Amino acid sequence: MLKDIVFATPLDGHRLQIRYEDGVEGIVDLGAIVSFRGVFAPLIDPAYFSQVRVDPELGTVSWPNGADLDPDVLYGRLVPNSDELVSRIEV
Repeated sequence: MLKDIVFATPLDGHRLQIRYEDGVEGIVDLGAIVSFRGVFAPLIDPAYFSQVRVDPELGTVSWPNGADLDPDVLYGRLVPNSDELVSRIEV
């Protein structure tokens, strides 16, 4: 899929509002997909979570400690069956 995130803002409850380069936008609840262990442990603190930024090189969201998320996984949360849609378009 390889679509880049171009905008992200933190919301309460470990949620992010994100927008992709193709205009897809929505809210993703990271609490539902991230176990707050290892590199993701600091994200449990709302103040640290709010330090999210868009990494233009990686095209995804990241935090100061290097934690980042696969933009395709997040896209799949906003566009159900997006993998199926992409495979149909490419065939």
